[in-house]
Amino acid sequence: MFAIIGCVVVLVAVVGGYLLEHGNLHVLFQPAEVVIIFGAATGALLISSPGPVFKAVVKTFPKIFSYKGLSKQDYVDLLVLLFKLFQKMRKEGLISVEEEIDNPEKSKIFSAHPQVLKNHHAISFICDSIRIVITSNMPGHQLEDLLERDIEILHHEALLPAHSVARIADSLPGLGIVAAVLGVVLTMGKIDQPPSVLGHSIGAALVGTFLGVLACYGFVGPMAATMEHMARDEKEYLEVIKAALVSYVDGAAPQVAIEVGRRTIPGDFRPSFIELEEQLKAAK
Repeated sequence: MFAIIGCVVVLVAVVGGYLLEHGNLHVLFQPAEVVIIFGAATGALLISSPGPVFKAVVKTFPKIFSYKGLSKQDYVDLLVLLFKLFQKMRKEGLISVEEEIDNPEKSKIFSAHPQVLKNHHAISFICDSIRIVITSNMPGHQLEDLLERDIEILHHEALLPAHSVARIADSLPGLGIVAAVLGVVLTMGKIDQPPSVLGHSIGAALVGTFLGVLACYGFVGPMAATMEHMARDEKEYLEVIKAALVSYVDGAAPQVAIEVGRRTIPGDFRPSFIELEEQLKAAK
C-alpha cells in the first residue's frame, strides 16, 4: 500500500510542478523513448539474471505493492505458536509433535495461527529444525550453527532479486541518455527545418534523459530498497525462531525459551513481557 501511495506522490509532485510552470504534458508523452528505455532495461535484466534469479524477481516484484511489513502482533503469534509446540514436547515427549510438523496445514496448533502459516519459509524452517531435534541428539551449539547457516543462505537468496533490480535502476539514467542521443540523431536529420520544429524535436529527445533519471530515483531504486527491507524482515523473523528453539534444546523451560525469542525481536516490534505473558496464559 505504501509503495502505491509513494508512486502516486512522486507522479503528482513531478507532473504537478511541471504544470505549475505551464509545461505542456503532450511533450512528455514520447512512446518511442519509453520503448527504448524500458525495453533495453528489460533486456539488461534478462542478460544479468540467470533463470532462477529472473523468476525470483518476477515473483517478488508484485509483493512490493502489497507488503505491509511485520507488526508486533506477527511476532506475538509466532512466539505463541512456538510456546504451544514446546509445551507439547515437554509434556508429551518430542515424538508428540511429529504429526504437527509433517502436516502443518492440518495441524490444530499451526492452523490456529494463519498469519504464521502463510509464511512458507518460516514454517519450513520451524518444521525442519524440530525434525532435526526429534531425530538426533544434536547439542544446542551445533544446532545454532546449523540454523545460522540456513538463515544466511535464505537471506542471500532473498536479496538476489533486490540486487538485480538495484543494478537495473542504476542503469536507467544511462539508458535515458541513449534514448536522448538517438533523439538528437533524429533531430540532426531535420537541421533544415524551422526553429520551432527543431525545438520540439530536441525537447522530445531530452525527455529520454528525464524518464531514465525519474524511473531510477523515483520508482525502480526505491522498489529495490523495499525488496531489501522484505529480505531483512524475513531474516529477523527467522532469527527469533532460531533463538527460541536453541534455548529450548539447551534445556530451558518453554516460557524461558520464548522469553529468549522475545528479546531477539527488534525493539520497535518487541511486545512487552506482560503483553506476551497474557497471550501465553491464554494459550495454555
